[in-house]
Parts: sequence; C-alpha cells; structure tokens
Amino acid sequence: MMNHTGPEHPKFLPKRIILVRHGESAGNLDGSAYATTPDYKIPLTQDGVRQAQLAGKQIRDVISGSGKLSNWKACFYVSPYERTRSTLREIGRSFSRKRVIGVKEECRIREQDFGNFQITERMKIIKETREKFGRFFYRFPEGESAADVFDRVSSFLESLWRDIDTRLHYDPPDDLNIIIVSHGLASRVFLMKWFKWTVEQFEYLNNLNNCEFRVMQLGDGGDYSLAVHHSDKEMREWGLSEQMINDQKCRANGALIEKCQWYLDGYFDHLVDTDSEDGDNEDHATDKMDS
Repeated sequence: MMNHTGPEHPKFLPKRIILVRHGESAGNLDGSAYATTPDYKIPLTQDGVRQAQLAGKQIRDVISGSGKLSNWKACFYVSPYERTRSTLREIGRSFSRKRVIGVKEECRIREQDFGNFQITERMKIIKETREKFGRFFYRFPEGESAADVFDRVSSFLESLWRDIDTRLHYDPPDDLNIIIVSHGLASRVFLMKWFKWTVEQFEYLNNLNNCEFRVMQLGDGGDYSLAVHHSDKEMREWGLSEQMINDQKCRANGALIEKCQWYLDGYFDHLVDTDSEDGDNEDHATDKMDS
C-alpha cells in the first residue's frame, strides 16, 4: 500500500487511526474549576464516565465490524491528563486484554496550555481577545497558542510513524487500529497537520463534543480519509468546506492526486492548464510540419 502523507512511508499501515476527545469534565461543566484545580487534574463528571463507556462500545463496533471480524487489535495513545486517562480507562471496558497490543502515555498530545490557575473573569476577557486576534496564532499569557500545539503534535506524528514502522508490527496490518485519546484542540491540530489544512481552514473547524471521535480509515489508494467512515453531512458540521470534503473523497477512492490538487487555488490567483513551454513546442512542431 502507498501513503502520500507520512514523511517516511512505513512498511505497513494500520487500517484506522481514531481520534477521541475526553468525556465531560468538571471544567466543561463549570469553568471556575480551573481557578482552584490544576488543568491536568480536572476529573471527569459522572456523565463523562458514561460518555466514555458508550464511546468504548461504539469504537469497538467500528473496528470489529459490529462483531463480524475476528482478528482485529488495538493500540492506544493517551494524553497524561486525569480526564483523558479516565476516559481511556472507561473505553477499555469494551476491550479484552487479547485485543490490546499496546498503550502509551504521550505528553505531546496534552491539552493546550492556558496558563496555570485560570481565573474565570480574566479568562473571559482573554478568550474575547483571542477571537479578535485569531484562534491559531493567539498565545495565552503564560500559556500556548494553537500554533505551539501544532509544533508538538507534529513531533508526535513523526514518533507515531516510527512506532508503526518498528514497534507496532501486527499481521495482518489491516486488522490493527490506533486509538488516540486526547483533547479537542489537539485532535483538530492533528487533522490539520495530517491533511495539510491551512490556518484559514483551521479557523473554521468546530471542536469535537465530549467523547466524540473521528475515524481516519485507509481508502482504496492507501491514503487515510475521513470520508470512508463519515458522511458529507458530518464533515460539513465539523467545519470542512466542500473542497476539503472532495479531497477526503479523493483520498477514500484512490483518485489520482493530480486530480485533487484543489489547494493550489488557495495560493494562486490562477494557474493555466497548459504549460507555455509546451505550447511553444507544439507551435514549433507545427511549423516544422508545414515546412
């Protein structure tokens, strides 16, 4: 199989990479929790626990073909925060030990750093400023920008490729699934990096709901795509433009990459379909024939 995305193509590719946001946390329910509890210690609510248990069943159904497949395996990566670790624990209730071939805590997929303790009124003003400045480049005082998260997620991706190539050998590879339990922003940035979305496109993306997940599945041409598992309606709701959705379909269907280079229009006013040098050569060849 051939993949056009990774910096170095592994010898084999897992069938799916699934991105999961954590369940509802105490901070999602009441933002004042961040004023007294460090972000990484914020726990799940009881609803968050139930969301994670349901997500585990849903993810298992996706990768097992609702019980029709027998040889599938899963490998997990998880952010070190309490709410993501707890989400993973509840998701794991749907998996037997023989199905899980590995789990790894990964600090680079942690939540965006908003500073240390977050005072509610101050954070309200800061987030209003972020809306004016732009979500991707705005850096929280004593914290991070989404661009900073992009850099560390990019580093994680390089490590993920190495893991796939050297550590996560499983035969047949089509039955292996990688599940990444992380946060909303980290998941959006992961997709942005993977599919080479622009900053402008990122700004239109909507956050994942608690315990919502995105399934990147190998298409016919060996590219991962959201369109294999998800519908056009879902992708529109997530903030993907029609061009981005068409790109996902190209990846899913194995279309020639030359037919999917819609992104060029975002950088150039226009590109002619015929190279001028080719045109000159054709004219020159015609002159020779006429003579």
